[in-house]
Amino acid sequence: MITEGNQPTEEVPGRYVLIFDSPTSSHPSTLGIASLEDKVPNLLAAAGYSENEYFPRLGIAVVDSPPDQLDEFSARVAGEHLPARVVPEQVYRILDTAQDEPSSFSDTDEFTWGLQAVQAAHSQFTGAGIKVAVLDTGFDLDHPDFAGRTVTAQSFAPGEDATDGHGHGTHCIGTSCGPREVAGGRGYGVASQAEIHAGKVLGSNGSGTDSMILAGIDWALQNECHIISMSLGADVRQVHPPYVTAGRRALEQGTLIIAAAGNNANRPNNDPGFVGAPANSPYIMAVGALDSGLKVAPFSARTLPGRGGQVDISGPGVKVYSSWPGSQRYNTISGTSMATPHVAGVAALLAEATGYRARELWAELVQQSRRLEQFSVDVGAGLSQAPEPVEDQG
Repeated sequence: MITEGNQPTEEVPGRYVLIFDSPTSSHPSTLGIASLEDKVPNLLAAAGYSENEYFPRLGIAVVDSPPDQLDEFSARVAGEHLPARVVPEQVYRILDTAQDEPSSFSDTDEFTWGLQAVQAAHSQFTGAGIKVAVLDTGFDLDHPDFAGRTVTAQSFAPGEDATDGHGHGTHCIGTSCGPREVAGGRGYGVASQAEIHAGKVLGSNGSGTDSMILAGIDWALQNECHIISMSLGADVRQVHPPYVTAGRRALEQGTLIIAAAGNNANRPNNDPGFVGAPANSPYIMAVGALDSGLKVAPFSARTLPGRGGQVDISGPGVKVYSSWPGSQRYNTISGTSMATPHVAGVAALLAEATGYRARELWAELVQQSRRLEQFSVDVGAGLSQAPEPVEDQG
C-alpha cells in the first residue's frame, strides 16, 4: 500500500494510520460510520491486525505493520471497494513557551487577565450541563480547587495512569474548566461548572502519538463530549489526513474539536510560522495566541494558503495563570496551548447559552468574537468572547 508523506517531522517507526474515508474527493465520503461497523474490523482481523487498534467512532485504525502486511491489507481493501489511505504515525508535543509581553489587561486579585479579556469573569453562564474533554498530559485529581467537581479521567499513554506528571494538562483544564472563585486567590477558569473529561494522550514527557490522540478523541466521542480541547501539535505544513477525518466525524456526531495553532513563529525575526497538525485540519478549529495587549503573540503561527491551515480564532495565550499539580498548585506559562482552553471554555458557555453544537457552535464562536485590528491570517475571527447576558424580558 502506498503511504502518504508530510513535511519532515517525527514519525513512529513501523506504525501507520489507516483512514477509511474518501482519498481524493473534495467532498466528504458518503460512507458513514454504520456502514464501516462490521466491514473494517473484519478486514483488519483478516490482515492480522488487532481490533483494539481500531477506533470505531472515527473509522480510523493505527497499527504496527511491516510493508508486506500493508500490501496484503491494501489488496483486501481494494477488493471491497473501500476508500482508504495510509500515513505514518506521528509524534505530537505540548505547545507552550516562555514570553514576556507588555500589558493592557492584567491579572487582579480576583481574576486572571484572560478571564477578563474573554468576558467570562462575570458571565451568568458557567458551562453547566456541557461536557468538555481536554486531551493533554492528564490531570491532578487531588487538586483542592476541583474538589466536588465531576471529573472523568482516562489514560491513553502506555504504562502511565491518568495522573498529570507534567503539569500542562492540569494547567489547560484549569483555564477551560477551573473555578472563577478561589479562596485567597484569583479565579482562572472560564467554564467553572462544566463536566470535565481528562484524557491523557501525552505522556509525562509532554509527547504523544497519533494512536494516543485518536484513542482520546474516540473516547471523548464515546462519552458524548460536546467540546474537545487539544493543546498539542506537530510542525507539519501539510494537512494530516487522520485529523481531516476525525474532525469531520466529530462534527457529524455533535462534537467540536478545538486545537492549538502552533508556536513555530518568530515574528521579531519576520518568521510568521505556520499552523501545524492537528489544528490545520479544515474540520478542527485552530486557535492563535494573543498577549494581554491583544496583539498577536510573537510565537503564534500564521495561516497558510490553501484549504485547512488557517487560524480560525484567538484567545489569551501569554503569561496565563492557572492550576498546576502537586504542592505548587499554580503556574504562569505561555503558548497557543494556553489560548486554546480559553476558547474551549467560551465554547462551553456558548453551548450552554444557545444549545448549539458542532458546526452551529463553531459559527457562533466566530460571530461572537471581538474583531481586532490585525490581519485575519494572524488572529482569525478575533478574540473569543463569552455570550452576552440574557436580557430580562419581565
